[in-house]
Parts: sequence; C-alpha cells; structure tokens
Amino acid sequence: MTEQPEHFDLNSQHLSEDKQQELLRLFPEVRTEGGKIDFERLKLALGETVDVGKERYGMTWPGKAECFKTIQQPSMATLRPAPEESVNFDTTENLIIEGDNLEVLKLLQKSYLGKVKMIYIDPPYNTGNDFIYPDNYTESLQTYLEYTGQVDSEGRKFGNNTDADGRFHSKWMNMMYPRLYLARNLLTTSGIAFISIDDNEIDNLRKLCNEVFGESNFLAQIIWQKIHSTKNDAKYFSDTHEYILCYAKNINDVEIQLLPRTEKMDNRFLNPDDDSRGPWASGDLVANEIRKDGNYDVMGPTGKTFNVPSGKHWVYSQENMKTLIKENRIWFGKNGDAFPRLKRYLSEVQQGRKSDTLWLANEVGHNQESTREVKSILGYGYFETPKPVRLINRCALLALKPTDICIDFFAGSGTTAHAILELNQTDFGNRKFILVQLPEKCPDDSEARKAGYEDISKITEERVRRVIKKLNDQDTGKLDLDGGIKQDRGFRVFKLADSNFKTWDAHGAQDTVSLEKQLELHIDHIKDSRNEDDLLYELLLKSGFPLTTPVKKLTVAGKDIYSVAEGLMFICLEKEISLELIKAMADKKPERVVCLDAGFAGNDQLKANAVQIFKTKEIKKFETV
Repeated sequence: MTEQPEHFDLNSQHLSEDKQQELLRLFPEVRTEGGKIDFERLKLALGETVDVGKERYGMTWPGKAECFKTIQQPSMATLRPAPEESVNFDTTENLIIEGDNLEVLKLLQKSYLGKVKMIYIDPPYNTGNDFIYPDNYTESLQTYLEYTGQVDSEGRKFGNNTDADGRFHSKWMNMMYPRLYLARNLLTTSGIAFISIDDNEIDNLRKLCNEVFGESNFLAQIIWQKIHSTKNDAKYFSDTHEYILCYAKNINDVEIQLLPRTEKMDNRFLNPDDDSRGPWASGDLVANEIRKDGNYDVMGPTGKTFNVPSGKHWVYSQENMKTLIKENRIWFGKNGDAFPRLKRYLSEVQQGRKSDTLWLANEVGHNQESTREVKSILGYGYFETPKPVRLINRCALLALKPTDICIDFFAGSGTTAHAILELNQTDFGNRKFILVQLPEKCPDDSEARKAGYEDISKITEERVRRVIKKLNDQDTGKLDLDGGIKQDRGFRVFKLADSNFKTWDAHGAQDTVSLEKQLELHIDHIKDSRNEDDLLYELLLKSGFPLTTPVKKLTVAGKDIYSVAEGLMFICLEKEISLELIKAMADKKPERVVCLDAGFAGNDQLKANAVQIFKTKEIKKFETV
C-alpha cells in the first residue's frame, strides 16, 4: 500500500490486459522493458507450433477486426437497482437486467467470471426483419442511452437488418461474435452453451462458435421439431424444424446430466418369476465377435442343452455362465426350456437416459404450445415465436445441477426464467437465472402497448412476476416436502446506465474554459439523481462481487458503512470521514476498504493517516472513488 489510497477503477474487466498478464506469466522471457510482449520472442518460445503462413483455414468477414476492439474496450457503464420493479429484492439471487447485452456482458465479467453453468440464448435469426443491436460498437453505451431516452441526441442507430443491406450477414456476425466471446468467459469449466437458430445463419453460427468455443468443444447440433403439421402453402418445402447448437467450455470437464427415464422404458421391466431383486428385462447372451472359450453347451433346468449358432459365441465364459445360472440371473422361459437370456434388473440399470439430437415436439414442446403459454400468463401472445418452457427445461435438465446458474442475454418473453422456476418446483432445486433484455420499444399500435407495456423488457419482467405468483399459489397449503429448503422465487431488476460518477473527459476540449467546466463538475463528482444504492451496486459490481452478494448496513463511530460478504469489504459512502471512523473500520479488519474521495474533503493528511492505519491492521487494499 502506498502513502496515498489507490484510485478505484470504474471500468469493467480489462480483458486484453488479463490475457497479456496470463501470457507473461506463462512466458516471462517475452516481457519487454516496458512490460509489454515481444511478439518475436514469443514466436521463438513457441517454436514450430506457430503458423506463420499467409494462407490458412479460418473465417473472416467485414468488421471482424472491430469486434476485437469492442471486446477489448472496457465499459464505464453501471447497473442501477430497481427494487420497486423487483420481487423479493433483498433475498433473491435471480437477476433481470434491462439493457444492451453487450455492455451488460462486459459489466458482468468481474463478478460472474467462471460462475455460470449454462448459457441459453435465442438470438435474432437474421430473417431480414430482425431488430439488430448497435452497429457502431465504439459508441454502444452512448447509442443505448440515446435509444432509451437517457440522453438527448440525434442519430439513434438501432434498427432492422434487412436482406437488401450489402452487409447483411456481416452485420449479424458482428453483433453475435463479441457477445458470444464475452459470454463464454462467464461459463464454468464444465459449462455448456445452447444457442437456438434456424437455416438462415446456422452455417455462420457454427463457424463463429467453432472460433469462440473451439471446434473440439462442439457437443451437438440438435434438431428441434417446432411444429407438428406440414404447411402445404410452403413455397418449396415445409419448414418444420430449427436447430440448437451445443458447445462446451471445456469438453474434458463437461458434465451432461442424464434425462429422467420414461414410463415406457420402465414398463419393459417385469417380474414373471417373482425374483426378490425386483423387475427385470431379458437381454441377449450371444455375440457376433469371436470370444475365447465362447462356444460351449449350456444346460437348462429341464436338462435341455443349448448352444450358439455357427459363427457366434456366448457373451460370457463357461465358468461365468455357471455362476450366473446359480444366481438365478439366466432366464430359460416360464417352462425352463427356452433359449437362455440374461436378466437385467431395473435396480441395476442406469437411472436416466442419454439425450439424442432429435427433439420431437411432443417431448419438448412446439411453437403453438409456447404461444399458448405466454397467452395463458399474460392474457395475450405479444411474441411471434417464443420458445416453449419444455424446450428450455430439456436444456436445463442436461446442463444444470440443483444450485447452478444459467444466463439468457436475449431473454425475450422470459421463457428461460419460467422454465427454471418450474423445474425448481418439480425437483425442489434452487437453480438461479440471469436474464438480459434490451428495452426494445413496443410499437404504438401494438397490443402490448395498448396493454400498457412500453417495451419488451417490461413484458419479460411481468411474465416472470406472474409465473412466481402462480407457483406460490399452487404451493399454498401443500406439505413441506423439500425439507424446509426455501426456493428462490424472486428477481432483482437492474437497469443499464452510465456511471454514477463523473469522470474526467480526457478527449474533450483542452481550452481554459472547458477545463474550468470539468473542474466545476468534479467539485461533486456524483451525478444528480443518483442515490446510495446506485453507488453501492456500482462499487460492488466493479469490485468483482456478484450483484446478489449479502450486504449489511452497519453503524460505526456514528457513521453508516456497508459490510460486504460478511465483512470481506467495507464501502463507506459518507461525505464526512473522521479519524475515529477510519480507526473503527480498521479494527474490524476487512480485506478491502472503499471510500468516497469527497469524504476526506481535501484533507490529504487524513488520507495519509488512513493509509498508515489500514496498513498496520494488514488491510490489503484501500481505495477512494
């Protein structure tokens, strides 16, 4: 710790700096005098594994280089809490975030890095009428603020990507690539991503995912039957299916859960001989391949002998066969004279089933079902092609254990949250969800606007709100069968906004008048209309704590401070900091302390004393903002 407190970094995660530091950790010999990477030394260190050829297999498109600049550019935005729009804000760990998902994904990098088990997204399919996110990524936050009316400006850049556009596919890929890249960072090492898509962009999406996730981490290209009936008015073929691309974060660590066994599967197991080991089904004892000592006579209980046909062999050796017969694990039929078969007990079979890659509508739902679901909850459809709850439920069953987190950053109607809440009710789990939805305006003449919904994010929130009420109503009066485990039926709403703190504009005009105006703005560097909760959650988020981290308000030396994660970090938002407050916080020995710079009122001696006091108490980090 220096003689002055560190300056709190209001940026989101610096991804390029993180990767640079990782490279320097692995190859310290490539560090230059200025702390950067000597690329020529790196090539020497890697030797023949570096491909220096001009021609190589890969994918490129107009704008790809800008995608990397976008990924590397930290965000200065924040997420403002909206407790009044939330359900059980103080206790829930579920999130619904209103905002441009590119900015939101950047902001989640520090707090949720490696913590999300499943990604499910249903992005725009690029059919020619899809709503596409900002094309100028360097201004994504500014564009978003303009779009949502948070600032006054012209030239809003949100709109449709039509097939008449000369960069039709490129614009879509430029939108998807940085979002997939940032989302992958959030996955656990055993995490899985599911991405819905149709024929318009399946080929490009597969290539994008091969680049972002790695071709070796491809798991499946699932075919989903989205409608039952054939459309006879189709121009060429009746389109009855879509796809779900499935990728692992790391295929060596991936954990794919088994699906529940079906009633039909279990009905195959009977118990005609009242075996004490329970129901069983018979299996073949004959193999086509050559086995040592695999050809011999087997005598049944009636004295009749059996042998395999020519060219075939018994699965077991003669000694093992005798043991199985002695243990009553071989079935010779009711009369004891039928060709022998192996008894496979239900209690010994795998208690689940592998998923195949063809998901039929009668198993996981279809378009008509999903439209009915939205209508039954909200009273009107509002969405043209929402996904059915059973479809997302299937993904969750394969990817999520009972306490895992999933994220959907193209949340739409909120089906992912609906599926998670219902699945938790079914198996008493406590899976968490993070939804991100752009507040896309509902047209003035739409049924949604007539019903009072200004934008899609409001519909998302209302659907989840009503699903929670429905589940709570269903559980009223039920016995406590989950052992007292309280299911998380709530969500915290956060809204994307520019930072709560005024930052120095290094790119602004440098004349005397402009500089004086900037200095005046920083007399009080907290923006108007921003409250303590706004400041608290920005500092939490940019300190690397999840937005649902437990926070307690404490009174120390007559002042209020916030204790984060049971005292791991203290946040002090007081405008008047005293030496007594500094000493009292230091005595509680948090690992980290963050204070408002304004709280010291220009008293550099008090700051220096604070640094020394915290140092003597072995507090690792002291920052001001």
